[in-house]
Amino acid sequence: MNWKALDNISQIGEIVERSKVVPCAIFKHSTSCSISAMAKYRLEDDWDFEPTALEPYLLDLLSHRAISNQLAEVFQVHHESPQVLLIVNGECIFDTSHLDISVSELQEALVVEGKF
Repeated sequence: MNWKALDNISQIGEIVERSKVVPCAIFKHSTSCSISAMAKYRLEDDWDFEPTALEPYLLDLLSHRAISNQLAEVFQVHHESPQVLLIVNGECIFDTSHLDISVSELQEALVVEGKF
């Protein structure tokens, strides 16, 4: 699994466009939170997506809170931490937080969208 760092607000527009080609997952991670660390570990440990099936982005919330706020506005989701957003065709089709974050939940959401 190769995280792409989400560390510039302009990347949100790039993710919107990229998601029209390949689904994108954004993991909003709080580096000071043990639940967030556990959710990140579970994603990394269970990750079995082909590189062309789903692109993973990692947002460090403590360093980039403004980006998190912009994500909430652009994708019309309530901010939570940790949180994962699944972006397909420019829209957030799925979001979940805390211990509900899992590879199987992402797979299920992609199946519903006909993308997996």
